[in-house]
Amino acid sequence: MSRTLTFSSFRHNPRDPASTPRVESYQLTEAAGMTLFIALNMIRENQAPDLNFDFVCRAGVCGSCAMLINGRPGLACRTLTQTLPDHITLYPLPGFALIADLSVNTGIWMREMAERLQTWVHGQDEPDVNALEARMEPELAEEIYELDRCIECGCCVAACGTAQMRPEFVAAVGLNKIARFRLDPRDLRKDADYYELIGNDQGIFGCMSLLGCEDLCPKGLPLQTQLAFMRRKMAMQGIRKWIPLVPA
Repeated sequence: MSRTLTFSSFRHNPRDPASTPRVESYQLTEAAGMTLFIALNMIRENQAPDLNFDFVCRAGVCGSCAMLINGRPGLACRTLTQTLPDHITLYPLPGFALIADLSVNTGIWMREMAERLQTWVHGQDEPDVNALEARMEPELAEEIYELDRCIECGCCVAACGTAQMRPEFVAAVGLNKIARFRLDPRDLRKDADYYELIGNDQGIFGCMSLLGCEDLCPKGLPLQTQLAFMRRKMAMQGIRKWIPLVPA
């Protein structure tokens, strides 16, 4: 027998002077294979045409539909209603600028983080665009690809206690990017360079190891392993900065 689901959604448009933060409830009859994305579209089509939420790919690739689902960050397109109770609460991701309702601007945050951490390959000053790309061992390419699967959905930021207390903290998404470029042989930076980027409380030493990022990453990235590895490497680099004789 199909369930009747109640969705309690945060509503507020900060661009509308008459709008006030509130929660509005909607009811739907659950269908087989229904995702939150499908449910939200049905609500918008039949009950609340002005409900704001984001989506692009509908396949867990773009990260646009991330939101708080019963208090836990997740992707609406990858969350089956059958895994949730009859009453579902929906809120926008914390830590990002609110656009309206369930829609937040993760782009501004991600761009600022990328510029701060210089998340691009630092190679030759003038690369030869006509030259063949250097060969890379398949095993190493797989390691880089594993970290490159991050979709910048913002779930790790919303799940991070440090990020909620310190807006300047780069969170697991930023630290994972540094780990990715550290693996890349095309990037000529050394640990001393990475230390200048993340060797502080806004970077790796601000992580409290609560690992909400690992638990709630929709792509299942090995964040616990990468955070522990980068903390050890940056701690050793910090020691070498003051005691140069410490071996690498």
